[in-house]
Formats: sequence, C-alpha cells, structure tokens
Amino acid sequence: MEKNEIAGLIAKAPLFSRVTKKGLDAIAEKAVSKEFPAGTRIVSAGTTGTGFYLILSGAAEVIRDGETVAKLGPGDFFGEMALLDGAPRSADVVATEDTICLVLSLRALKGIIAVTPDIAVEMLEELVQRLRKTEHALS
Repeated sequence: MEKNEIAGLIAKAPLFSRVTKKGLDAIAEKAVSKEFPAGTRIVSAGTTGTGFYLILSGAAEVIRDGETVAKLGPGDFFGEMALLDGAPRSADVVATEDTICLVLSLRALKGIIAVTPDIAVEMLEELVQRLRKTEHALS
C-alpha cells in the first residue's frame, strides 16, 4: 500500500482528521507494519495502551467481558486515544484471520511532533471540538 493511501486511512481516525497532508505523510512514514496471525491477541484489556493500530488487511474482533462488541476490517482502527494518555485498554482485540496492521507508537508520534509541532495543535483542535460536542450534549 502506498504512503498516500495509508495517509488517507489515518485521516479517517477522528484524532487525525484535522492533520494536514504533510503531517499525515509524516505519520504514515513513521508507522510500522506488523503482522498478526489468526487467533493472535493484538492488544489486551487492562494493559497500558501504547499505540494506534490501523488494519491494512485481515480482520479482528473487539472483545469486552467475553462478548464481541465490534468486528474490524481493512481501514478500521483502534487505540488512537492511547497515543495521548496511555490508559489501560478497555477491551481485547483479536485477529480473526491473518491481519496486517500499521502501528504508530507514542514514541514515534512524539518524534514527529518534535519536528512538526503543528500536528499537536491540529490534534488538540479535534479533541477540543469533541469535548465541546460532549459538553453541549450534556447540557
């Protein structure tokens, strides 16, 4: 998959929706491809979140308390909030077939932000927008 295609998929994650093309290209360049055979637990509930995962091929299920709560396929993503807070994962994500994910670690994101600080501002703008929507919905 080409960098432009990957950048387009990354932009679909709400956290990165305001990031410029240049920033998305930088993220796509620093993310690494990782293979997960069918049956492999990609992330585990309760463990510290350390990265963003974008499914390039294959399929996975999100499992919470033994129940499948979502099925994921190419173009789907998870873990974007872990890039910011490192909070424990709320669910397991298990590959249901051989799966390839693009993985962006917190360390890689910090390196990108050091070189291109506008990315952090763009991410914060999106987070603030989401908080405002939540605040409005609650009032």
